[in-house]
Amino acid sequence: MLMVVLAGSASAHKSSDAYLQLTRTPTGISLRVDVALRDLDVALDLDANADGRLTWGEIRSAWPAVDSYVRSRVRVSGCELQPASPALETRIDGVYAALVFAATCNAPADPVIRYTLLGDVDPTHRGIARIDVPGQPPLLRVFDPMRPAAKDSVVSPAPSAATAATPDAAAAAIQPAQVAASSVSAATAEPASEARGFLREGIHHIVTGYDHVLFLLCLLLPSVMRRTPEGWRPVNRLSQAVLPVVGIVTAFTLAHSITLALAAMKWVSLSPSFIEPAIAVTIVLAALDNLRPIFHGRRVIVTFLFGLIHGFGFAGVLAELNLPTAQFALALLQFNLGLEVGQLIIVGVATSLLFALRRQAQYPIWAIRGGSLAAIVIGVLWFVERTANVSLMPL
Repeated sequence: MLMVVLAGSASAHKSSDAYLQLTRTPTGISLRVDVALRDLDVALDLDANADGRLTWGEIRSAWPAVDSYVRSRVRVSGCELQPASPALETRIDGVYAALVFAATCNAPADPVIRYTLLGDVDPTHRGIARIDVPGQPPLLRVFDPMRPAAKDSVVSPAPSAATAATPDAAAAAIQPAQVAASSVSAATAEPASEARGFLREGIHHIVTGYDHVLFLLCLLLPSVMRRTPEGWRPVNRLSQAVLPVVGIVTAFTLAHSITLALAAMKWVSLSPSFIEPAIAVTIVLAALDNLRPIFHGRRVIVTFLFGLIHGFGFAGVLAELNLPTAQFALALLQFNLGLEVGQLIIVGVATSLLFALRRQAQYPIWAIRGGSLAAIVIGVLWFVERTANVSLMPL
C-alpha cells in the first residue's frame, strides 16, 4: 500500500503555497491546481486514523471532499469547473494533490479568478498562478485568499507547470500523468505590479517565517548590552548597539542570499527534512551563546554559516517556478529585496525596543536569560516536530 508521510509540523517553516495553471482549450479552459497534502489535511482531516501517515486508500476516499473543497474556493468567472481525476505529484517539500479541472465555456479575454483556498485555516497561504497570454510570455499572479480579488498582483513570466503523477490504484504506486498546456487570455501586467508581486512575497515569507524571526531575535537580545567581567552592562549610545547589529545582519543577508540563489536555480538542492531541523538547531545554538559564550566572539562568522542554512528555507517558491533566465533573475532580485525589507523592519523595531529597555535592572535576567531560555525550548520543540513528525506547537 502506498504510504505518504505528511510533512505537517515537520515542515513548519515551509510557507503554504498552492500552484495554479490556467490554460485555454478548444472548448473552454483547463485549470490545474497543486495543493500540498499537508495543507489539505489541516482543512479536511484526510488522515482518517490519525496515525500521522496518509495511505492511498485514505486519499482516494477523501478525494470527493478534496475536489469539492478546491472547486468551491478557486473559481473562474463564467466557467463551471468539472470534477478532477485523482492525481499526486511528489515535490521536494512533500506530496501534492494535482487537480486538473476542465470547463466548457466561452472564457473572457481577461478571466476573473476568485481565490479563497485555505484562507479559512491559514491566512498566510498564497496561490501562485501561471497564465499563458497569446503572443506574450506567460504571466504569474500571486493570490492572497484573504483578499480574493481577481488581480491581486501580476508578476514575472513563468514556464509551464510541472508534470503531475497519477496514482495507479492496482499497484498502489504513483505514475506520471500528462497535462496539456496551451495559452489563455489574461490582463497585461504593469511593470510596477510585477515588481510589487515578488517584493511583497519576500516580505511575507520572512515575516511569517517564525523560525527566521526567532533566530534574528536571539542575535539581537544582547545587542544593547556589553559583556564585562562584572556581568552585562547597557550601552550608552544607540550607535554602540547598531554597529554590531549591522555586521550580524549583513552576514546573515549575504549568506542566505547565496543559498537562496543556488537553491532557486536548482544548482544545490537539500531536502526540507534536513533544512528545517537544521534551522531549529541554529536557533538553539544562538540562544545558548547568549547564556554562555560558545562562539567566543566569532558571532558574525557563525551567523554567516547559519545564514547559509536559512537561505535554503526561503527558496521553495522560486525553485518551484522554474522561470526562464531573465524572468528568474528579476523575480529573484524582487524576492530577495522583499526579504531584506522585512528583515530590516524586524531588526529596526526590535533593536529600538530593546535599546529603550536596556537600563531596566532586570533586563539581563528577563530579556537575555529568559528570552534565550524560551528560544531554546521553542527551538528544541521545533526540532522534535520536524524530525519526529509530531505536532507540539501551533506555529
